[in-house]
Amino acid sequence: MIKAEHLYYAYVIGKKGKQTEVPVLKDVNFEIEKGEVVAVAGKSGSGKSTLLNLLSGYIPPDSGIITINDRNVTDLTEKEWAAFRLEHFGFVFQNYELIPSLTAFENVELPLILKGIDMDQRKTRVAALLHETGLENHSTHYPNELSGGQQQRVSIARALINEPEIIFADEPTGSLDSETEQEILKLIDSLNKEKNITFVIITHDEEVASRADRKLTLFDGVLKQGRGTYSEAQ
Repeated sequence: MIKAEHLYYAYVIGKKGKQTEVPVLKDVNFEIEKGEVVAVAGKSGSGKSTLLNLLSGYIPPDSGIITINDRNVTDLTEKEWAAFRLEHFGFVFQNYELIPSLTAFENVELPLILKGIDMDQRKTRVAALLHETGLENHSTHYPNELSGGQQQRVSIARALINEPEIIFADEPTGSLDSETEQEILKLIDSLNKEKNITFVIITHDEEVASRADRKLTLFDGVLKQGRGTYSEAQ
């Protein structure tokens, strides 16, 4: 489903003529199978978010290859990446990233509008997904009228609405209390099992990482893999 080969990425700091390259990811290699839940863990500054941005096409690697569904996506143009993300990916964020002026229903509906789905089909799909995620009684509520857990459920529903094969979740429980965290983790669990969606979860929370099928740990830009069938990166 996802394959990374020899990924390297560095920031360049300093003024022209006195620039220094600061490596963030160094020769990163891994594979993620369809239907896996994989946690990417590591301390702040270890390269977790950079790896997520590379895999989702928001920044290009300095070198290396990214393959998704047997397609080399490394050199897609910005326009091609935008279409690819809309078709194949869903995103869940720590701070929900909901549009405050839209209701829960409208937030979930937005990706369907961007994809050009007709109104009747949009209404049917959104209503079904809000029911599935336990939000049917909150469809007309705005984000500021919802709890943190409810907002994250809206975010998850929005990520699911285009029926993606892969969901990238960046600290999805980072803003939640422990009880609500467990509810969201159970929801992710059930979605993974029922829909065979691949989840890539960026987290510093060991509780979240322990629920994954496998954990990839980044330390100073070097990747180590655990609890899987793949050999540990050297």
